[in-house]
Amino acid sequence: MFNLPWLVFSLVVTLASFSFCEGDYVSYDSNAIIINGERRVILSGSMHYPRSTEAMWPDLIQKAKDGGLDAIETYIFWDRHEPQRRKYDFSGRLDFIKFFQLIQDAGLYVVMRIGPYVCAEWNYGGFPLWLHNMPGIQFRTDNQVYKNEMQTFTTKIVNMCKQAKLFASQGGPIILAQIENEYGNVMTPYGNAGKAYINWCAQMAESLDIGIPWIMCQQSDAPQPIINTCNGFYCDYGFSPNNPKSPKMFTENWVGWFKKWGDKDPYRSAEDVAFSVARFFQSGGVFNNYYMYHGGTNFGRTSGGPFITTSYDYNAPLDEYGNLNQPKWGHLKQLHASIKMGEKILTNSTHSDQKISSFITLTKFSNPTTGERFCFLSNTDNKNDATIDLQADGKYFVPAWSVSILDSCNKEVFNTAKINSQTSMFVKVQNKKENAQFSWVWAPEPMRDTLQGKGTFKANLLLEQKGTTVDFSDYLWYMTNIDSNTTSSLQNVTLQVNTKGHMLHAFVNRRYIGSQWRNNGQSFVFEKPILIKPGTNTITLLSATVGLKNYDAFYDTVPTGIDGGPIYLIGDGNVTIDLSSNLWSYKVGLNGEMKQLYNPVFSQRTNWRAINQKSIGRRMTWYKTSFKTPPGTDPVTLDMQGMGKGQAWVNGQSIGRFWPSFIAGNDSCSTTCDYRGAYNPSKCVENCGNPSQRWYHIPRSFLSDDTNTLVLFEEIGGNPQQVSVQTITIGTICGNANEGSTLELSCQGGHIISEIQFASYGNPEGKCGSFKQGSWDVINSAILVEKICIGMESCSIDVSAKSFGLGDVTNLSARLAIQALCSKN
Repeated sequence: MFNLPWLVFSLVVTLASFSFCEGDYVSYDSNAIIINGERRVILSGSMHYPRSTEAMWPDLIQKAKDGGLDAIETYIFWDRHEPQRRKYDFSGRLDFIKFFQLIQDAGLYVVMRIGPYVCAEWNYGGFPLWLHNMPGIQFRTDNQVYKNEMQTFTTKIVNMCKQAKLFASQGGPIILAQIENEYGNVMTPYGNAGKAYINWCAQMAESLDIGIPWIMCQQSDAPQPIINTCNGFYCDYGFSPNNPKSPKMFTENWVGWFKKWGDKDPYRSAEDVAFSVARFFQSGGVFNNYYMYHGGTNFGRTSGGPFITTSYDYNAPLDEYGNLNQPKWGHLKQLHASIKMGEKILTNSTHSDQKISSFITLTKFSNPTTGERFCFLSNTDNKNDATIDLQADGKYFVPAWSVSILDSCNKEVFNTAKINSQTSMFVKVQNKKENAQFSWVWAPEPMRDTLQGKGTFKANLLLEQKGTTVDFSDYLWYMTNIDSNTTSSLQNVTLQVNTKGHMLHAFVNRRYIGSQWRNNGQSFVFEKPILIKPGTNTITLLSATVGLKNYDAFYDTVPTGIDGGPIYLIGDGNVTIDLSSNLWSYKVGLNGEMKQLYNPVFSQRTNWRAINQKSIGRRMTWYKTSFKTPPGTDPVTLDMQGMGKGQAWVNGQSIGRFWPSFIAGNDSCSTTCDYRGAYNPSKCVENCGNPSQRWYHIPRSFLSDDTNTLVLFEEIGGNPQQVSVQTITIGTICGNANEGSTLELSCQGGHIISEIQFASYGNPEGKCGSFKQGSWDVINSAILVEKICIGMESCSIDVSAKSFGLGDVTNLSARLAIQALCSKN
């Protein structure tokens, strides 16, 4: 006899288990991303796993979740995973499977952008250099050699994800996948082959059967069912999907910009980023991804460009070191909470725009079934504020270039220009107790062979650099010999080298004659007078790249180095000898690189010398010292003040290229930034007249428990005695919040609020660092704040008349300004 209730229970459990094994069903329509039947708007942020470390991942992911994100987006980096053809590396910070699993453990989704072209200001756009050297290959077009390799790598990544059950269809976190990347921006020069290629990409991707939607960004003609998406600073009313059934997706909302050597620091205000996001959702957007949410660091030689810095901070909500970049992080967190208040209405309703004036638009989302409403009220005037009377729904002050979000269309819950989150100011502290003074030793770069013209292979032409080095090193030596009999017709000889960049050092007869580069790594002509001695003369040229080009049509074919030259010897009367077809000898890389002088194990074999005045300012020199690991958990950074250009290693791990001698221009900076009006990377720049990058991140996972080895290779001359190890700690925090809001203050990294330096509820004036009382305030403001916040890692204060002892006063136009000091607990 059957036990019917037990049978029913067993059937339910079986079906539930079956559903779990099947995973999440991801679909979409024009109003929503639909996950297991739940209609969603998705807030996402970019974090690139190789630009941080395994030890940093959990904290970064949690801070993204705390900031109100639903998903983390990342590229997959082909060049790092397949540095040699069919030889793969998924270890350490390249373990994207672990990265995705940690994201899932935190309860977030993953957006995986396979590409496998990534751009990303990454070296060579993420393509491995061996690919460049394959016979008959043409990148990103209808070329079978390229397509075979692209499909092989893409399939490998997909199969790895399937094996780890990472797709949502398998119960994993990946809800969207991207194939190709921003191809529509550069497609036209490829002609019909480009169109054929993009169709092939779509078919190839769909054939992989991953059970979730595929996307293509910046591809207005994306083949169905691929969803085309938008990248930029704004993607509101100027972008629509090419299929009316597709969701409107913003895959790269650029929260700042990248930086190049010689450039100032880009800065995009929290107000403008929030404006961009709110306008996007006002226009019917469904998915917003911040590029970047955490930018991180271009460790090793991974920065692209050319001339892109080692720091990839990007002015992101989480800074290069993983600290909260306030007020941007907090302002966006409040924006996310406001948007989520209306999620059900936004994804289950129609919307209509009402143009109140040329610049004012009211957008109503209305659910005809429930009668619920949710509104966006925007002011796109970049100069004039507005007060808008919505009759029964109330009056609203909408500052210029802002969006107000109105819950039920009658209550303002957020305005993009009204910042109520804290501002954080970090300080760099030199650890004088453990590292009062470094004890440096030095060794010259061994150059006897190259200065004598001895290489490892020869050719009767001037070779292109990246194809020759296969990105094994930044450096390629070009060497040739000339006989004085050949140059007897020349008087007052000048050496002229035409090079495609990025940097050139020249030696004649073992003597240094000069160096040269041009901003942005462009082509240039090097000219220096030289002395020709009787007999054989040796010309030695060292060409150095500074990150390979990563963007544009046919960017992969752009040459580097002295490729083809020409190289001339020019005498009086313009008498010229062309050396371009001479027999040239070549050597890839530095001898110090081959000997691994940067590795503490192998560097012991080198005869290091104690530093003295003669060893300071030397070109082509290695420096080494040791330092103690700073106590605590604050991020660690290397202050490279005084150095020229080169590379740095800590315990054998590269922390990137350095170039602090490259100074940013001394113009266009201002102490104020007007967020109003369309943003561009030259607006609101900072750091004028200072090194483009002075500080370099040393992840704590690179450090030992006690003593560490620091090795620097200096290319153009610097003074290591000014270098120091520092920690980055939170110092001053400020808040300036409006009546009716909640002001949250927080000290990061285990620090506590130790002092309230200023507090005023009323109409305070000034900004963080220069607050002062206005025409009125509540006398005991500071006492109340101290009672709530002193000794706490974080505190929340209700900004209201009642909280400050004024009773139930209404319509009070008041603000609370606080400046506090954070200290170690």
